[in-house]
Amino acid sequence: MTRIKRRYYTLVFALFMSFFMSTLMSGVVTLINTGLSEGFVERWLRAGIAAWVIAFPLVSLIAPLAHRLTRRLVEPGGD
Repeated sequence: MTRIKRRYYTLVFALFMSFFMSTLMSGVVTLINTGLSEGFVERWLRAGIAAWVIAFPLVSLIAPLAHRLTRRLVEPGGD
């Protein structure tokens, strides 16, 4: 299997994180707002895509800051 170069780590991380979080959160919010009624999946998918379009660039920008803050707060080394 071909692997992606290390320099793209933050971008690939942002891709996965934004996809998972926007999909899950849009599902929860859609469920809360409209209930599990007819057309739920379509509404969820529409909301998920709209959320992901916004989430991906934001996570791409924010991930390096979050990593730096985490490194400052968490002790280095093993458990």
